[in-house]
Amino acid sequence: MPLRLVVGAQYRDSALSVYIKIAALAMRAENCRAKVITLATYLGLSVSEVERALTQLTTAGSDGIAEVITQRHTSRDGEGESAERWVRDMEADELFVWLPARAATSLPPRQLRLYAVIAYAQIRRMPLSLAELRAVVRHQYGDSAGQPLGERQVMRLLDDLETTGWITIHRRQGPRGRHAYEAHQRPLHPVLDDAADEPTAPPAPAAPAAATPDIHDGSAPRTADGSPSRDDHRTDRLGRKGELGGGIRRRRNTGSYGPAPVDNSAGDTFRSAAQGEKRSNGQAGTYRGPGLQLSPRVWQVLEPVRAELPGISPYVLRRIGREIGVQLSAGVGAERLTTRLLTRYSRLTAHGPAAERARRGDVGRWILGAGLPRHGCRLPSCEDGTTWATGERCHLCANIAAAEAAIEETRAQRPVPAEAPPEPPAPVRPPTTWLPMPPPPDPGPEPPGADEREQLRAAATDDTVRQALAELGVPAAIRLYGRALVLPHLAQHDEGTTA
Repeated sequence: MPLRLVVGAQYRDSALSVYIKIAALAMRAENCRAKVITLATYLGLSVSEVERALTQLTTAGSDGIAEVITQRHTSRDGEGESAERWVRDMEADELFVWLPARAATSLPPRQLRLYAVIAYAQIRRMPLSLAELRAVVRHQYGDSAGQPLGERQVMRLLDDLETTGWITIHRRQGPRGRHAYEAHQRPLHPVLDDAADEPTAPPAPAAPAAATPDIHDGSAPRTADGSPSRDDHRTDRLGRKGELGGGIRRRRNTGSYGPAPVDNSAGDTFRSAAQGEKRSNGQAGTYRGPGLQLSPRVWQVLEPVRAELPGISPYVLRRIGREIGVQLSAGVGAERLTTRLLTRYSRLTAHGPAAERARRGDVGRWILGAGLPRHGCRLPSCEDGTTWATGERCHLCANIAAAEAAIEETRAQRPVPAEAPPEPPAPVRPPTTWLPMPPPPDPGPEPPGADEREQLRAAATDDTVRQALAELGVPAAIRLYGRALVLPHLAQHDEGTTA
């Protein structure tokens, strides 16, 4: 598994489990052909969680790398089949970590990420601290999404991971009094990694000492591995009268210590129609939601149309900010979005007064529908037919334009057919006699089986592989001879096709 999957904050915890299962199933000759519901059953996850993980793995990031390659298939009768998936080939100098495929089916995704970090650190002989483990496990949902977990949560995950038998924690045996973590290639006792298997239950962990209980919900730090962070003066020290916690002081409910009046009036956002105004007045359709709040990155992108923003409604501005945030999160830089919006807005103002469009409320809809969407080919680096990083003409767009020009030239060179004389009326046809249906056409030779493919690959030469690429195409040649034999010849094949 690439190390960027383990430590990358852009990947969910479930992406590790899905990647390992796909990599294990893709070792077969037909690659991974399991459906999403089958992968969810193997991993013990929901179908929606597996789909989210697949979306992250198959989508290229800002570096243009997708971890999982997917190829759709359709049968001869037109019905869809399960997609074919396989993992990308890693670079020679890329950091990686070896993990057993069984760990993906027997460990929850969050514990699997911790196990991967410990396995990598063990091979590299790197001592781990609790802060370093916290940096790789993060919240997945809510307002804290993307932030590291708390110390107690990570310690409980490590304890649960040790209970499964996949790791062993040697407490206070590492350098500088740290814990030493040992990862195992197989669990120390049977684990439940198949729904049909019922292994024996692992031995119960030792109960914590009565003086240091851990109820998983307290606010104080766990004291089993060190001293508390501060003293509790109410319970750790005796009071003046020799009793625990000292005396109890009661507050009087009358006099100068009486309770202050409570203001229960609702604000403007949550105020109902009966609190100050009627629905029938002329202000029922006005927006009374929270004030507009956009991040500095969004304001930077909207700098070319800053003069038109006062004429756009808050609702449309929120949709614009949400669209900009989605593109920024996908890896599109703010400079690229600003340049895109500036170029297209300049063309808009050149064809007519933009102020008049702002009065009609068209600028906001234009930003959403024409100003922000990317125009170009399927390559993420293409921007209106130009490669954004280099400023050169996109080679794929150039090939498409050349093909379209060739088609138009062929159509123009076709002779215009002369007008044919009017045909005489067709004679009356005799009654139709139904004939039996002809036999179906021959579908052709069946594709070679697994044994035949092995024989072809064993006897394959460079000339036969290049001939298969030229006659059958890249997908069919890969199915016959495999990627290991076809990939070295793809560069020559692409040059020949382009030429």
